[in-house]
This record gives sequence, C-alpha cells and structure tokens, in this order.
Amino acid sequence: MLRSLFAGGALIAALVTGYAVAAQGNGLTALARIERGEWTLRAPDGTARAICVTDPQMLLTLQHRGASCSRFVVENGANGGRITYDCPGIGKGDTRITVETPRLIRLETQGISRGLPFTYEYEGRRTGTCG
Repeated sequence: MLRSLFAGGALIAALVTGYAVAAQGNGLTALARIERGEWTLRAPDGTARAICVTDPQMLLTLQHRGASCSRFVVENGANGGRITYDCPGIGKGDTRITVETPRLIRLETQGISRGLPFTYEYEGRRTGTCG
C-alpha cells in the first residue's frame, strides 16, 4: 500500500515539476512550424495589417511589439497554445495562437496597453518575403 502511494506521489510530483518547467518557457513549441517572411493579419471586419515575421515568437506580444515583457506559458501543444504576458509600465495581455499550416495561423489577443483595453482576432497568412 505504502509502495503504491509513494509511486503515485512520485508520478504526481514528476508531472507537476514537468508542467512548472514547461510553463516557465518564453514561447510556444508550435511556433517553430511557422515560416518566416511577410504575413498579412486579417481581422473579421476585413481590415488587415502586414508585418515582417523574423521570429514567430513576436506574434505572442503583437500589441506590445518590441517591449521587454515577461511571459508565462499556459498551454503548449503541437498545433498552438496560449500565453499570458506582462510588460512593466506598458501593459499586459493574453494570446492564443493556432498553427493550421506553416503559412496559416489563427491568433486571438486581448489585454491592456497604456491603460486602455484591446482585443484582436486575426487570421494570418504568409504572403511573401520581407521587403
């Protein structure tokens, strides 16, 4: 009985420790599948913005691009995941991304930027090389 309790406790400890290590990472595994280059992010209302993606991890903090932010990985799967992040003095956010193919993503982000709320939903498609 004690042996099985110890084994079960060891398994739980290993799972919790593994989760804690994964949760402290800076990015999402699925982003390694995304091709670098120019991407067009299209909102449901048809508005679009083009960005040059040199590092797919930048997609996680779109509203706070270029800021020094700490990230916490909430979900990390082969096809996407979710992070929360904090950019001291600027704002914070929550981003969920799904990688459909290396050239197609779905991205949802929301949070606070310079004291104002934001929420965006995009379909992203790679449209070429950065110019």
